[in-house]
Amino acid sequence: MKLKGLSLFIVAILLLAGLSYQQEIKQLYHFTRLFEPELIVKNFSNMKDIMPTTRMERSGTVRRFNEMPRYLPSSFVYQGKAENLEAFLQQTRTTAFLVLKDDDIVFEDYYLGTSPDDLRISWSVSKSYLSAIFGIAVHDGLIPDLHAPVTDYVPELVGSGYDGVSIKNVLQMSTGVAFNEDYDDYNSDINRLGRTMALSGSFDEFAASLTSEREQGQYMKYVSVNTHVLGMVLRSATGVSIQQYLDSKLLSKLGNEHDASYLVDGEGQPLVLGGLNASTRDYAKLGALFRDNGRIGEQQIVPEQWIKDSVTPDAPHLMPGKRNSSDSVFGYGYQWWIPENGEQEFFALGIYDQFIYINQRAGVVIVKNSANTEFSQNEYESIHKSLAAFQAIADSLMDFE
Repeated sequence: MKLKGLSLFIVAILLLAGLSYQQEIKQLYHFTRLFEPELIVKNFSNMKDIMPTTRMERSGTVRRFNEMPRYLPSSFVYQGKAENLEAFLQQTRTTAFLVLKDDDIVFEDYYLGTSPDDLRISWSVSKSYLSAIFGIAVHDGLIPDLHAPVTDYVPELVGSGYDGVSIKNVLQMSTGVAFNEDYDDYNSDINRLGRTMALSGSFDEFAASLTSEREQGQYMKYVSVNTHVLGMVLRSATGVSIQQYLDSKLLSKLGNEHDASYLVDGEGQPLVLGGLNASTRDYAKLGALFRDNGRIGEQQIVPEQWIKDSVTPDAPHLMPGKRNSSDSVFGYGYQWWIPENGEQEFFALGIYDQFIYINQRAGVVIVKNSANTEFSQNEYESIHKSLAAFQAIADSLMDFE
Protein backbone atom coordinates (compact mmCIF):
# COMPACT_ATOMS: atom_id res chain seq x y z
CA MET A 1 0.00 0.00 0.00
CA LYS A 2 2.84 2.36 0.85
CA LEU A 3 4.51 1.71 -2.52
CA LYS A 4 1.24 2.20 -4.35
CA GLY A 5 0.64 5.47 -2.51
CA LEU A 6 4.15 6.66 -3.32
CA SER A 7 3.67 5.80 -7.01
CA LEU A 8 0.42 7.76 -7.13
CA PHE A 9 2.16 10.70 -5.45
CA ILE A 10 4.95 10.66 -8.06
CA VAL A 11 2.41 10.52 -10.90
CA ALA A 12 0.54 13.46 -9.36
CA ILE A 13 3.78 15.48 -9.13
CA LEU A 14 4.62 14.74 -12.77
CA LEU A 15 1.12 15.76 -13.88
CA LEU A 16 1.37 19.01 -11.93
CA ALA A 17 4.81 19.67 -13.42
CA GLY A 18 3.38 19.06 -16.87
CA LEU A 19 0.65 21.62 -16.23
CA SER A 20 3.13 24.13 -14.80
CA TYR A 21 5.40 23.84 -17.82
CA GLN A 22 2.70 23.37 -20.44
CA GLN A 23 3.79 26.45 -22.41
CA GLU A 24 7.46 25.43 -22.34
CA ILE A 25 6.62 21.90 -23.46
CA LYS A 26 4.55 23.32 -26.33
CA GLN A 27 7.37 25.67 -27.33
CA LEU A 28 9.95 22.90 -27.21
CA TYR A 29 7.73 20.73 -29.40
CA HIS A 30 7.41 23.52 -31.98
CA PHE A 31 11.14 24.24 -31.80
CA THR A 32 12.00 20.61 -32.55
CA ARG A 33 9.84 20.87 -35.70
CA LEU A 34 10.83 24.40 -36.65
CA PHE A 35 13.11 23.37 -39.52
CA GLU A 36 11.20 20.39 -40.87
CA PRO A 37 11.04 20.69 -44.69
CA GLU A 38 7.24 20.57 -44.86
CA LEU A 39 6.84 23.27 -42.18
CA ILE A 40 9.85 25.53 -42.51
CA VAL A 41 8.41 28.02 -45.02
CA LYS A 42 5.27 28.60 -42.98
CA ASN A 43 7.23 28.70 -39.72
CA PHE A 44 9.68 31.32 -40.95
CA SER A 45 6.81 33.71 -41.74
CA ASN A 46 4.83 32.97 -38.57
CA MET A 47 7.31 32.84 -35.71
CA LYS A 48 4.81 34.53 -33.38
CA ASP A 49 2.75 31.33 -33.48
CA ILE A 50 5.72 29.19 -32.45
CA MET A 51 7.88 31.07 -29.95
CA PRO A 52 7.31 33.97 -27.52
CA THR A 53 7.70 37.33 -29.25
CA THR A 54 7.44 41.02 -28.48
CA ARG A 55 6.01 43.34 -31.13
CA MET A 56 7.29 46.79 -32.11
CA GLU A 57 4.55 48.76 -33.81
CA ARG A 58 5.35 50.66 -36.97
CA SER A 59 5.68 54.41 -36.53
CA GLY A 60 6.95 57.41 -38.48
CA THR A 61 6.40 58.37 -42.11
CA VAL A 62 6.50 55.45 -44.52
CA ARG A 63 9.37 55.58 -46.99
CA ARG A 64 8.15 54.22 -50.30
CA PHE A 65 10.51 53.23 -53.06
CA ASN A 66 9.63 53.67 -56.72
CA GLU A 67 8.67 50.54 -58.62
CA MET A 68 10.71 50.38 -61.82
CA PRO A 69 10.74 46.74 -63.01
CA ARG A 70 13.74 45.65 -65.00
CA TYR A 71 14.92 42.28 -66.27
CA LEU A 72 17.71 40.74 -64.23
CA PRO A 73 20.48 38.73 -65.89
CA SER A 74 19.22 35.22 -66.57
CA SER A 75 22.47 33.65 -65.40
CA PHE A 76 25.59 34.28 -63.37
CA VAL A 77 29.02 32.66 -63.25
CA TYR A 78 30.11 30.59 -60.26
CA GLN A 79 33.52 28.89 -60.30
CA GLY A 80 33.73 29.27 -64.06
CA LYS A 81 30.32 27.73 -64.73
CA ALA A 82 27.13 29.48 -65.81
CA GLU A 83 24.29 29.11 -63.30
CA ASN A 84 20.66 29.89 -64.12
CA LEU A 85 19.41 32.57 -61.71
CA GLU A 86 15.79 31.42 -61.58
CA ALA A 87 16.82 27.82 -61.01
CA PHE A 88 19.18 28.92 -58.24
CA LEU A 89 16.41 30.84 -56.47
CA GLN A 90 14.24 27.74 -56.62
CA GLN A 91 17.02 25.40 -55.47
CA THR A 92 17.73 27.54 -52.41
CA ARG A 93 14.02 27.71 -51.53
CA THR A 94 13.86 31.47 -51.82
CA THR A 95 10.71 32.95 -50.27
CA ALA A 96 11.37 36.58 -51.21
CA PHE A 97 13.78 38.36 -53.52
CA LEU A 98 14.04 42.13 -53.84
CA VAL A 99 16.56 44.23 -55.77
CA LEU A 100 16.84 47.96 -55.08
CA LYS A 101 18.80 50.29 -57.36
CA ASP A 102 19.09 53.77 -55.82
CA ASP A 103 15.47 54.40 -54.74
CA ASP A 104 13.91 52.13 -57.37
CA ILE A 105 12.72 48.58 -56.79
CA VAL A 106 13.78 46.96 -60.04
CA PHE A 107 12.76 43.44 -59.02
CA GLU A 108 10.51 42.04 -56.31
CA ASP A 109 8.85 38.66 -56.07
CA TYR A 110 7.56 36.27 -53.41
CA TYR A 111 7.61 32.50 -53.59
CA LEU A 112 6.35 29.30 -51.99
CA GLY A 113 3.04 30.83 -50.95
CA THR A 114 4.48 33.71 -48.95
CA SER A 115 3.42 37.36 -49.27
CA PRO A 116 4.91 40.88 -49.08
CA ASP A 117 3.26 41.42 -45.68
CA ASP A 118 4.90 38.44 -43.98
CA LEU A 119 7.15 39.20 -41.03
CA ARG A 120 10.07 36.95 -41.91
CA ILE A 121 12.61 35.71 -39.41
CA SER A 122 16.00 37.25 -40.20
CA TRP A 123 18.14 34.98 -38.04
CA SER A 124 21.66 36.47 -37.85
CA VAL A 125 20.78 39.42 -40.08
CA SER A 126 19.49 40.69 -36.71
CA LYS A 127 23.10 41.19 -35.62
CA SER A 128 23.54 44.03 -38.11
CA TYR A 129 20.51 45.85 -36.67
CA LEU A 130 22.03 45.59 -33.21
CA SER A 131 25.30 46.97 -34.55
CA ALA A 132 23.50 50.00 -36.01
CA ILE A 133 21.94 51.07 -32.72
CA PHE A 134 25.13 50.22 -30.83
CA GLY A 135 26.91 52.76 -33.03
CA ILE A 136 24.30 55.38 -32.20
CA ALA A 137 24.92 54.81 -28.47
CA VAL A 138 28.68 55.13 -29.05
CA HIS A 139 28.18 58.37 -30.97
CA ASP A 140 25.93 59.75 -28.21
CA GLY A 141 28.65 59.16 -25.63
CA LEU A 142 26.86 56.37 -23.77
CA ILE A 143 29.66 53.92 -24.63
CA PRO A 144 32.74 56.17 -24.90
CA ASP A 145 35.48 53.54 -25.18
CA LEU A 146 35.28 50.39 -27.33
CA HIS A 147 38.44 49.10 -25.68
CA ALA A 148 36.73 48.94 -22.29
CA PRO A 149 35.90 45.44 -21.09
CA VAL A 150 32.28 44.36 -21.33
CA THR A 151 32.39 43.53 -17.62
CA ASP A 152 32.54 47.28 -16.88
CA TYR A 153 28.92 47.36 -18.04
CA VAL A 154 27.85 43.80 -17.25
CA PRO A 155 29.42 42.62 -13.97
CA GLU A 156 27.35 39.42 -14.21
CA LEU A 157 29.92 38.24 -16.77
CA VAL A 158 32.85 38.38 -14.35
CA GLY A 159 34.32 34.89 -14.14
CA SER A 160 32.91 33.86 -17.54
CA GLY A 161 34.71 33.63 -20.87
CA TYR A 162 33.84 37.32 -21.38
CA ASP A 163 35.67 38.49 -18.27
CA GLY A 164 38.01 41.27 -19.40
CA VAL A 165 37.10 40.96 -23.10
CA SER A 166 36.91 44.34 -24.85
CA ILE A 167 33.74 45.61 -26.43
CA LYS A 168 35.55 45.94 -29.75
CA ASN A 169 36.61 42.31 -29.75
CA VAL A 170 33.03 41.30 -29.07
CA LEU A 171 31.86 43.46 -31.98
CA GLN A 172 34.43 41.82 -34.25
CA MET A 173 33.80 38.21 -33.18
CA SER A 174 37.29 37.98 -31.72
CA THR A 175 36.48 37.14 -28.09
CA GLY A 176 38.31 33.84 -27.73
CA VAL A 177 35.15 32.37 -26.21
CA ALA A 178 34.56 28.65 -26.82
CA PHE A 179 31.38 28.03 -28.79
CA ASN A 180 30.10 25.37 -31.19
CA GLU A 181 27.99 27.04 -33.91
CA ASP A 182 27.26 23.82 -35.83
CA TYR A 183 23.52 23.81 -36.57
CA ASP A 184 23.68 20.18 -37.68
CA ASP A 185 24.97 19.05 -34.27
CA TYR A 186 22.08 18.52 -31.83
CA ASN A 187 24.38 19.07 -28.84
CA SER A 188 26.08 22.20 -30.21
CA ASP A 189 26.03 25.41 -28.20
CA ILE A 190 23.84 27.17 -30.75
CA ASN A 191 21.24 24.42 -30.55
CA ARG A 192 21.45 24.44 -26.76
CA LEU A 193 20.71 28.15 -26.92
CA GLY A 194 17.62 27.43 -29.03
CA ARG A 195 16.38 24.96 -26.45
CA THR A 196 17.06 27.52 -23.73
CA MET A 197 14.68 29.88 -25.49
CA ALA A 198 12.09 27.16 -26.06
CA LEU A 199 12.16 26.26 -22.36
CA SER A 200 11.86 29.93 -21.29
CA GLY A 201 15.40 30.07 -19.98
CA SER A 202 17.64 33.13 -19.69
CA PHE A 203 19.98 34.29 -22.48
CA ASP A 204 21.93 36.33 -19.92
CA GLU A 205 22.59 33.23 -17.83
CA PHE A 206 23.55 31.28 -20.94
CA ALA A 207 26.13 33.92 -21.89
CA ALA A 208 27.56 33.87 -18.37
CA SER A 209 28.03 30.09 -18.59
CA LEU A 210 30.46 30.22 -21.53
CA THR A 211 34.22 29.81 -21.11
CA SER A 212 37.32 30.96 -22.98
CA GLU A 213 39.44 28.84 -25.34
CA ARG A 214 42.04 31.32 -26.62
CA GLU A 215 43.37 34.85 -26.20
CA GLN A 216 41.05 37.62 -27.34
CA GLY A 217 41.76 39.76 -30.39
CA GLN A 218 43.79 37.17 -32.29
CA TYR A 219 41.29 34.94 -34.05
CA MET A 220 37.99 35.66 -35.77
CA LYS A 221 35.52 32.96 -34.69
CA TYR A 222 31.80 33.44 -35.22
CA VAL A 223 30.11 33.17 -31.82
CA SER A 224 26.46 34.20 -31.96
CA VAL A 225 26.22 34.84 -28.23
CA ASN A 226 28.77 37.63 -28.64
CA THR A 227 25.92 39.70 -30.04
CA HIS A 228 23.76 38.98 -27.01
CA VAL A 229 26.62 40.28 -24.85
CA LEU A 230 26.60 43.49 -26.92
CA GLY A 231 22.90 43.71 -26.16
CA MET A 232 23.64 43.35 -22.43
CA VAL A 233 26.17 46.20 -22.68
CA LEU A 234 23.68 48.34 -24.59
CA ARG A 235 20.92 47.76 -22.03
CA SER A 236 23.27 48.79 -19.25
CA ALA A 237 24.57 51.87 -21.09
CA THR A 238 21.19 53.21 -22.20
CA GLY A 239 19.04 52.20 -19.24
CA VAL A 240 16.20 51.13 -21.53
CA SER A 241 15.18 47.90 -23.25
CA ILE A 242 16.62 46.89 -26.59
CA GLN A 243 13.14 47.05 -28.07
CA GLN A 244 12.66 50.67 -26.94
CA TYR A 245 16.08 51.77 -28.12
CA LEU A 246 15.81 49.99 -31.48
CA ASP A 247 12.40 51.50 -32.16
CA SER A 248 13.21 55.05 -31.08
CA LYS A 249 16.65 55.27 -32.68
CA LEU A 250 16.22 53.22 -35.86
CA LEU A 251 12.95 51.51 -36.79
CA SER A 252 10.81 54.64 -36.38
CA LYS A 253 13.19 56.56 -38.68
CA LEU A 254 13.65 54.02 -41.46
CA GLY A 255 10.20 54.59 -42.92
CA ASN A 256 9.16 50.99 -42.40
CA GLU A 257 5.88 49.77 -43.83
CA HIS A 258 5.16 47.05 -41.27
CA ASP A 259 5.48 46.25 -37.60
CA ALA A 260 8.50 44.25 -36.46
CA SER A 261 8.94 41.71 -33.69
CA TYR A 262 11.64 39.96 -31.66
CA LEU A 263 11.79 36.45 -30.29
CA VAL A 264 12.30 36.72 -26.53
CA ASP A 265 13.54 34.52 -23.70
CA GLY A 266 11.77 33.65 -20.45
CA GLU A 267 12.72 37.04 -18.99
CA GLY A 268 11.44 38.99 -21.99
CA GLN A 269 14.92 39.76 -23.30
CA PRO A 270 15.11 39.79 -27.11
CA LEU A 271 17.14 37.37 -29.18
CA VAL A 272 19.25 40.18 -30.65
CA LEU A 273 21.60 37.64 -32.21
CA GLY A 274 18.91 36.24 -34.50
CA GLY A 275 15.32 36.91 -33.47
CA LEU A 276 14.20 39.97 -35.43
CA ASN A 277 11.18 39.53 -37.73
CA ALA A 278 10.35 42.11 -40.40
CA SER A 279 9.05 42.36 -43.94
CA THR A 280 11.35 42.05 -46.93
CA ARG A 281 10.81 45.67 -47.98
CA ASP A 282 11.70 46.83 -44.49
CA TYR A 283 14.91 44.80 -44.55
CA ALA A 284 15.72 46.65 -47.78
CA LYS A 285 15.37 49.93 -45.90
CA LEU A 286 18.18 49.02 -43.51
CA GLY A 287 20.26 48.07 -46.55
CA ALA A 288 19.55 51.42 -48.20
CA LEU A 289 20.51 53.23 -45.00
CA PHE A 290 23.92 51.54 -44.85
CA ARG A 291 24.42 51.89 -48.61
CA ASP A 292 23.88 55.64 -48.19
CA ASN A 293 26.29 55.94 -45.26
CA GLY A 294 23.63 56.22 -42.60
CA ARG A 295 21.57 58.99 -44.17
CA ILE A 296 17.99 59.31 -45.35
CA GLY A 297 17.69 62.59 -47.21
CA GLU A 298 19.19 65.25 -44.96
CA GLN A 299 18.90 63.21 -41.76
CA GLN A 300 21.87 61.26 -40.40
CA ILE A 301 20.34 58.22 -38.67
CA VAL A 302 23.47 56.13 -38.02
CA PRO A 303 26.81 57.98 -37.73
CA GLU A 304 28.73 57.90 -41.02
CA GLN A 305 31.97 56.99 -39.28
CA TRP A 306 30.27 54.02 -37.60
CA ILE A 307 29.10 52.79 -41.01
CA LYS A 308 32.66 52.97 -42.34
CA ASP A 309 34.12 51.28 -39.27
CA SER A 310 31.44 48.58 -39.39
CA VAL A 311 32.47 47.41 -42.85
CA THR A 312 36.23 48.01 -42.69
CA PRO A 313 38.29 45.16 -41.20
CA ASP A 314 41.17 46.66 -39.26
CA ALA A 315 43.30 43.69 -38.22
CA PRO A 316 44.90 40.76 -40.10
CA HIS A 317 42.56 38.15 -38.59
CA LEU A 318 39.54 40.13 -39.86
CA MET A 319 40.61 40.57 -43.48
CA PRO A 320 38.73 38.68 -46.21
CA GLY A 321 40.49 35.69 -47.72
CA LYS A 322 41.68 32.31 -46.51
CA ARG A 323 43.82 32.69 -43.38
CA ASN A 324 44.91 30.71 -40.36
CA SER A 325 43.45 33.25 -37.95
CA SER A 326 39.77 32.69 -38.77
CA ASP A 327 37.21 29.99 -39.40
CA SER A 328 35.82 31.98 -42.36
CA VAL A 329 37.08 33.20 -45.72
CA PHE A 330 34.97 36.34 -45.38
CA GLY A 331 36.15 39.48 -43.70
CA TYR A 332 34.38 40.86 -40.66
CA GLY A 333 33.65 44.29 -39.22
CA TYR A 334 31.15 45.36 -36.60
CA GLN A 335 28.60 42.57 -37.16
CA TRP A 336 28.82 42.87 -40.95
CA TRP A 337 30.53 40.51 -43.41
CA ILE A 338 32.90 41.55 -46.21
CA PRO A 339 33.24 39.27 -49.28
CA GLU A 340 36.48 38.21 -50.91
CA ASN A 341 37.56 40.40 -53.82
CA GLY A 342 34.68 42.78 -53.18
CA GLU A 343 34.66 46.48 -53.94
CA GLN A 344 32.48 48.59 -51.64
CA GLU A 345 30.45 45.47 -50.88
CA PHE A 346 29.29 44.01 -47.58
CA PHE A 347 26.41 41.92 -46.34
CA ALA A 348 24.31 40.78 -43.41
CA LEU A 349 23.82 37.02 -43.28
CA GLY A 350 21.46 34.63 -41.54
CA ILE A 351 21.15 30.85 -41.55
CA TYR A 352 18.93 29.15 -44.14
CA ASP A 353 20.11 31.87 -46.57
CA GLN A 354 18.87 35.23 -45.32
CA PHE A 355 20.75 38.16 -46.87
CA ILE A 356 20.93 41.91 -47.01
CA TYR A 357 23.63 42.52 -49.64
CA ILE A 358 24.91 46.05 -50.24
CA ASN A 359 26.99 47.27 -53.17
CA GLN A 360 27.72 50.96 -52.66
CA ARG A 361 29.62 51.29 -55.93
CA ALA A 362 26.55 50.19 -57.92
CA GLY A 363 23.98 51.76 -55.59
CA VAL A 364 22.35 48.35 -55.15
CA VAL A 365 20.71 46.56 -52.23
CA ILE A 366 19.53 42.96 -52.52
CA VAL A 367 17.37 41.15 -49.97
CA LYS A 368 16.98 37.40 -50.14
CA ASN A 369 14.80 35.53 -47.66
CA SER A 370 14.90 31.77 -47.84
CA ALA A 371 14.03 28.48 -46.17
CA ASN A 372 16.95 26.53 -47.58
CA THR A 373 17.25 23.34 -45.54
CA GLU A 374 20.46 22.50 -47.44
CA PHE A 375 22.19 25.79 -46.62
CA SER A 376 25.09 24.11 -44.79
CA GLN A 377 25.91 21.57 -47.49
CA ASN A 378 29.28 21.61 -49.28
CA GLU A 379 30.74 23.96 -46.67
CA TYR A 380 27.94 26.51 -47.06
CA GLU A 381 28.31 26.72 -50.82
CA SER A 382 24.93 28.45 -51.19
CA ILE A 383 26.40 31.56 -49.52
CA HIS A 384 29.17 31.77 -52.12
CA LYS A 385 26.74 31.12 -54.98
CA SER A 386 24.38 33.77 -53.65
CA LEU A 387 27.17 36.34 -53.56
CA ALA A 388 28.14 35.49 -57.14
CA ALA A 389 24.52 36.03 -58.19
CA PHE A 390 24.27 39.31 -56.28
CA GLN A 391 27.49 40.62 -57.80
CA ALA A 392 26.29 39.77 -61.31
CA ILE A 393 23.01 41.59 -60.69
CA ALA A 394 24.82 44.63 -59.27
CA ASP A 395 27.17 44.72 -62.25
CA SER A 396 24.20 44.60 -64.65
CA LEU A 397 22.68 47.64 -62.91
CA MET A 398 25.89 49.64 -62.66
CA ASP A 399 25.02 52.09 -65.44
CA PHE A 400 21.25 51.78 -65.15
CA GLU A 401 19.53 55.12 -64.47
